[in-house]
Amino acid sequence: MSDGLPGELRVVKHVPLAFAQTLQGERFRSIALSGGTTARECYELLAVTDLPWNEVEVYFSDERWVPVDDPDSNEGMARRVFLDSADVKAIHSMRHAAGKDDEGPDPIGAAADAYDRLLRSSDPIDVVHLGVGPDGHTASLFPGTPTLEEKERLVVPSGDDLHPYPRLTFTFPAIARCRLAIVTVEGESKRPALEAIRRGDDLPAAHIAADRVLWLVDPAAAGDARG
Repeated sequence: MSDGLPGELRVVKHVPLAFAQTLQGERFRSIALSGGTTARECYELLAVTDLPWNEVEVYFSDERWVPVDDPDSNEGMARRVFLDSADVKAIHSMRHAAGKDDEGPDPIGAAADAYDRLLRSSDPIDVVHLGVGPDGHTASLFPGTPTLEEKERLVVPSGDDLHPYPRLTFTFPAIARCRLAIVTVEGESKRPALEAIRRGDDLPAAHIAADRVLWLVDPAAAGDARG
């Protein structure tokens, strides 16, 4: 199999533990978090990982357009399992980026504009945490959607008919500004997408770029990459 995977592949027994250990070896002052089951497991470990959280600013790489206390909110999940117990320097909410987020004719567009301005006015994010869906999406960059072609904007509204809720997402240019992208992939259900990316198929996650890209993959997802 030709390897079209962007960055370094590291096959690990326990992805969340490897994620926490990787962060312990990095000097970072900002991190963009994601959502999903694997992300939740990663952040549960971060809650008990000794790092200088009071020096770290927290961003989000994508978010569903739901209230933060909704079970489907990425920010809400991260707060419940990690951020509420960590004394971080700042939390930059996507949902509340524009302030009164339920007002105006286009509240999602206003939030995307506000978060875009925030990223442009801030130093590049040190670490962005990403996952991969069974369809090959990463962040909320879905196959066949216009967001994949965005070259200028850092944050845009997104969504498709296959995934619930309108969303906000980092674009590929936003991810590319980051110093380190860590992509965590767990489970046999993710193996076909990972194999397709390694074959060179044109899936969204195949276009992840940053100063460094590290894939932390368990044996079930890695398949024949284990050797």
